[in-house]
Amino acid sequence: MFSLQRRVEFRDTDAAGIVHFSAFFPMMESAEHEALRSLGVSVMQPIDGGGHLTWPRVSAKCDYVSAARFEDLLTISVSVRQLGTTSVTYGIEFSREGSAIAKGEITAVCCVWMPGEPL
Repeated sequence: MFSLQRRVEFRDTDAAGIVHFSAFFPMMESAEHEALRSLGVSVMQPIDGGGHLTWPRVSAKCDYVSAARFEDLLTISVSVRQLGTTSVTYGIEFSREGSAIAKGEITAVCCVWMPGEPL
């Protein structure tokens, strides 16, 4: 389990000052990246031969439990829900002072990208 805190910024909110549903997805991706960095890994890891080991997302979802508002301090927790042979599914939970805000999930697959090859 990896956790970080992030303050809700004005750009994350709608006209009522509530976090817009779409803002949770960049926060999930950022939390995933921070979790991997804490392990010394990147979502675009250089490999021999000049290529990269990449982890494109193939699925993302988020279920909302309660509203988050401008300037709330959110705790974002990342865990591994499922580890396959070429994929990983992360569970991501948002909370504010211990109260659930949202629960998300991201599935990424392992790919090798070499320069000059189509993406």
